[in-house]
Amino acid sequence: MTEPGDLLAIAVEAAEASAAVLVERYRDAGGPRGVAAKSTPTDLVSEADLHAERAIREVLHRRRPDDSILGEEGDDVTGTTGLRWIVDPLDGTVNYLFGIPHWCVSVACEGRVGVVLDPLRGERFEVVAGGSATLNGEPIAGSVREDLRTAIVATGFAYDAGVRARQAEVAAQVIPRVADIRRLGSAALDLAWTAAGRYDAYFERGMSEWDVAAGAMLCAAVGLEVRDLPPQDGLPAGVLAAVPALAGELFALVA
Repeated sequence: MTEPGDLLAIAVEAAEASAAVLVERYRDAGGPRGVAAKSTPTDLVSEADLHAERAIREVLHRRRPDDSILGEEGDDVTGTTGLRWIVDPLDGTVNYLFGIPHWCVSVACEGRVGVVLDPLRGERFEVVAGGSATLNGEPIAGSVREDLRTAIVATGFAYDAGVRARQAEVAAQVIPRVADIRRLGSAALDLAWTAAGRYDAYFERGMSEWDVAAGAMLCAAVGLEVRDLPPQDGLPAGVLAAVPALAGELFALVA
């Protein structure tokens, strides 16, 4: 069961298991419970994150018991097959906790398949390495924009206040050179939306593997350039995804 179609079906099953937990709790009139901070006071985790990742791991342990797992909320699992699942049970936790309907589940089998599921909008982005990227089964395509001045660029900011201050300086350099900037708070959805042509480009620093594993595959599958941003001047490493015609100019501004 290492065929791409089989792995994709498992990724979808795992993402939907997580989404079922999240949606039920999101619609609970009592609001989120058990909220705690992780690395900083703004880096929040809730009971929902933990239960959602447990749901993903239950699927993977049942369907792929010998694979490795890297997840945001649980311990790493070392497997024997050479396959590794990279999972984010809830990308956009702050949005989720504040009732902002912009969050998702991201599940990837590293280098093989990826799924970004937005359960509130009913949108499921899927990708198979070497194949096409789809939204609800229909092929998607990135933007074809060629002028950065008319581009919509998405970005995000780190939890650490000092890093955010530096990121704001970079964003200030970008804003006059583009049509506009968007910051909606979910890296996985930002990448998926860039792959679907809703944004022309995306860049961000300070993410973890689970934030970008599936989304970066989506962008690469539609022909966008996906570049690593090296750490520099107090800024952590990051990623940039953009239409090839825009990638070099934007990279020069933010790297």
